Amino acid sequence: MRVVIQRVKDASVTVDGSVVGAIAEGLLIYFGVAKGDEDKAAEWLAEKIVKLRIFHDDEQKMNRSLRDVGASVLVVSQFTLLANLRKGNRPSWDDSAAPEEAERLYDLFVEYLRGLVPTVETGIFGAHMDVRYTNDGPVTFVLDA
Repeated sequence: MRVVIQRVKDASVTVDGSVVGAIAEGLLIYFGVAKGDEDKAAEWLAEKIVKLRIFHDDEQKMNRSLRDVGASVLVVSQFTLLANLRKGNRPSWDDSAAPEEAERLYDLFVEYLRGLVPTVETGIFGAHMDVRYTNDGPVTFVLDA
């Protein structure tokens, strides 16, 4: 699994002209699943993300976690995170999980997060989504499980 985590002032995802998920301050998480990924990786990622000290404290040091600041999460599925770009000019999806397995693990990851954070919004798995956000910092991290 690979996630891109962005600290945001706000974020929303729209499908077919309708907002399906939106948050104020928090984290926008793009989530991709590789072949062979297991359930325990989804749980580990959820727990790790919630504990990351990537929000500023009163001294402007990154010293506070998602829980500490009471922020929200917006999770967007993104299989392109697993694209292999090393050869040629067209992305290869050989490392990406099959859609059914990716969706199952995406749903599991969201379920784990909902057990740890009060507000978790999502996009729609497999849909064409328009994502809008204001990156805070900018602060962006890539995490593999």
